[in-house]
Amino acid sequence: MLTLLELVGPGPHDEKIRGAWADMTTSETGSVAWPGQLPRGGSTVSVLVATAIVVADMVGVGVFTSLGFQVKDIPSGFSILLLWAVGGIVALCGVFSYSELGAMFPRSSGEYNFLSRAFHPAFGFVAGWVSATVGFAAPVALAAMAFGEYGKSVLQGVPPLALAIGVVWLVSIVQLTGVRHSSTFQLISTVLKVVLVVAFLIAGFVIGTPQPVWFAPDVSDFGYVASAPFAIGLVFVMYSFSGWNAATYIIGEMRMPQQNLPRALLTGTLIVLVLYVALNAVFLHTTPIDKLSGQLDVARIAGSYIFGELGGRIVGAMICIGLVSSISAMMWIGPRVMMTMGEDIPSLRVFARKSTSGAPAYAILFQLAVANLMLFTRSFEAVLDFIQFALLFCSFFTVLGVIKLRIAQPDLPRPYRAWGYPITPAVFLLVTGFMMYYLLTERPLQSALGTLIMISGLLIYAVFRKRAIPGFPTASPSRE
Repeated sequence: MLTLLELVGPGPHDEKIRGAWADMTTSETGSVAWPGQLPRGGSTVSVLVATAIVVADMVGVGVFTSLGFQVKDIPSGFSILLLWAVGGIVALCGVFSYSELGAMFPRSSGEYNFLSRAFHPAFGFVAGWVSATVGFAAPVALAAMAFGEYGKSVLQGVPPLALAIGVVWLVSIVQLTGVRHSSTFQLISTVLKVVLVVAFLIAGFVIGTPQPVWFAPDVSDFGYVASAPFAIGLVFVMYSFSGWNAATYIIGEMRMPQQNLPRALLTGTLIVLVLYVALNAVFLHTTPIDKLSGQLDVARIAGSYIFGELGGRIVGAMICIGLVSSISAMMWIGPRVMMTMGEDIPSLRVFARKSTSGAPAYAILFQLAVANLMLFTRSFEAVLDFIQFALLFCSFFTVLGVIKLRIAQPDLPRPYRAWGYPITPAVFLLVTGFMMYYLLTERPLQSALGTLIMISGLLIYAVFRKRAIPGFPTASPSRE
């Protein structure tokens, strides 16, 4: 990557950019007043809404489908719950590092912003390129298709594709109305999701028939925890926890981001950690393991054991309602990457334009168009396969950037410092590195395609840089 970055290295406008950055005003915390960031008085997203975005983006279909494949090789209640707890702890390690970077550089767009600052704008563009084109559109299409599949059991006779397209358009229209209405919609839909999940948990423990499963540790559990299936299961658990960084994509719209971003990321991830462990406990508590083993729709199976014949429809309705908030979160945060890139790159300037209500309308419509294209062509599953490596790669280097900046620029103002440093970043890097290794060995073709997407981003960056006017971010700005 360093060799590739050298190909698009320092441009002719570097000194002008450095001077512009040196002239930027700073807040009382010493953080840069970023271009495109809302002034403090204009920020509208509260810490509660930011937390809701984190919860909504994380809780999708993963937790309702993963258990069946885990219990095939790990038929132990304690080991399964430990697996999900470990996944949550690793996500928290990522939260601490992202919170430090977000408090230092409070600008919307997530890895695009962080990698540009920690390494090089070309690296940030690669992350932004992946996120803005397919990184969010593909998960939106997958969640929408899942909404259609579960919804057809509730709204019988309606084609799943029609339901999928309808929910994406509905959520997009809400997003186009502006941040205020989006905040209200996101908060209500996420609270409803959490309430339904909690109601399902209570019903499972109260009226479900207990199964002969033990959640206390046993001597045999050590063998399961130290096994290869446990390590591989952690890979898929981490996919279910993806989204813990969701609030970093809307930092510029948050009130007091230096304080509220760490709170939102930490609170949201802790809530999801508790929900995930409790859900898997209910599945195991109410349903025979042999009925779950190898099954994809474990939530429906558990629902039939808890509620009887209506269980499948009840669970389907619960998941449908929950997926609305997930789609809403991704349709909110995804366009902010393209919006921020449009603020920096003249060729993408159209995506930085906002409506009178403050919504990045063109960026939202772009993601809507890509998601619809994936739904019609059924290409989202293939896209998700080959972007996983690229997304992990960007997260890995974002956390590595915390360590780099601690060493290279120790005097930079840090309103929030990563808890447990350097252990927590090291834990995240170790697990993420293992996940990348797993993808490289088990899915080499998909990983290679993901790498090609990143390389294409570098080439496009090089083309944009040649066309750049003064002010285009061709080198990481410093504060000398």
